[in-house]
Amino acid sequence: MDAQHYKMNGDPLQESMYIEEHANRSGVISLIFSLKEEVGALAKVLRTFEEKGINLTHIESRPSRLNKDEYEFFINLEGKNVPALDNIIKSLRNDIGATVHELSRTKKKDTVPWFPRSIQELDRFANQILSYGAELDADHPGFKDPVYRARRKEFADIAYNYRHGQPIPEVTYTEEEKRTWGIVFRELKTLYPTHACYEHNHVFPLLEKYCGYREDNIPQLEDISKFLQTCTGFRLRPVAGLLSSRDFLAGLAFRVFHSTQYIRHASKPMYTPEPDICHELLGHVPLFADPSFAQFSQEIGLASLGAPDEFIEKLATVYWFTVEFGLCKEGDSLKAYGAGLLSSFGELQYCLSNKPEIQPLVLEKTSVQKYPVTEFQPIYYVAESFKDAKEKLRKFASTIPRPFSVRYNPYTQRIEVLDNAKQLKNLADTINGEMGILCNALQKIK
Repeated sequence: MDAQHYKMNGDPLQESMYIEEHANRSGVISLIFSLKEEVGALAKVLRTFEEKGINLTHIESRPSRLNKDEYEFFINLEGKNVPALDNIIKSLRNDIGATVHELSRTKKKDTVPWFPRSIQELDRFANQILSYGAELDADHPGFKDPVYRARRKEFADIAYNYRHGQPIPEVTYTEEEKRTWGIVFRELKTLYPTHACYEHNHVFPLLEKYCGYREDNIPQLEDISKFLQTCTGFRLRPVAGLLSSRDFLAGLAFRVFHSTQYIRHASKPMYTPEPDICHELLGHVPLFADPSFAQFSQEIGLASLGAPDEFIEKLATVYWFTVEFGLCKEGDSLKAYGAGLLSSFGELQYCLSNKPEIQPLVLEKTSVQKYPVTEFQPIYYVAESFKDAKEKLRKFASTIPRPFSVRYNPYTQRIEVLDNAKQLKNLADTINGEMGILCNALQKIK
């Protein structure tokens, strides 16, 4: 999930660091790599670091959850080692056969930020999260519950070990977890016929028929992912916590939605301080099965690839006021399509009352709109249609200063990067050529 000022039911999300506090500290580079359990394997890695002049400031290990004959190592390096980092990663992968995941690196000023070119490259940042597993904040309902914290760690490990192309592991939810889901499911379903948009209400019965959506059953991500792929090509990917806005939006470019699998604490079934499976499956999933909405969502992701930081913030704000808290016109009425509304019993009622301010979706204005994170939204933006929102987004994306444009090839599942200058030259050459043909034709007529 995107960490851009996320809140549920009017409550703020407090962020926590990934695994070690050092991982996001300025001037620190973090890596995770896995090695086969062989005599001298780690010594060979450490010798490589020494030869390259790399200074390790932290290292920890654990048995791999993915491969029983491997160990995983989490390390921190000094930031001054950035120039040698590419060589060390290459050496670890090619010479030693390690699987390496880079978690952080200081970005060089005035350079185009790295972005994934293939769907497999989502593996590179899927674990670079801002909150992790059982590391809950003191005001979290489950903070003092050791059983809940241990359970969250189980879900985090599933996501941490997942790689693209693998089936999403099935989860056996407890009776308490299913009761919590049932309360949320039952209450929200009473509002959907009158408050949710047509697209959501059209898909929801199909999810009940094909994906196990029931009051007494929490659906499995793998079943839903397969269903979405047949509808729009969207797929789910398990995630342990919140991704940065840039990484989360990059996933949408490939029609990949990073979804949590854990559920909110049973003591407060109608409240969650973070995205949970109720929010993902009841709020987001139905709309990803609609072709127009799926295309709109992907357009936000495509616009984010290689965009400067200030535009990432604007795109994340657009995402907030559309995919999370958007309203749309349906005849003479307004309906909710944002997942934050469709998964919140209280705000779903509030958003269609006469209390909030309603404005038309104008992305130049919407993208810079400030919003509170501790209460219901005082303002909502209304889309004429998903098609209209998509066209507005494409126009807005054209203002992003990038020396290239991108498009997604669904057959190769890769991002194709097009050089803008070259495109303009080709267009000019084509126009000049056509003008020459026209001039010759006019000469012959004379």
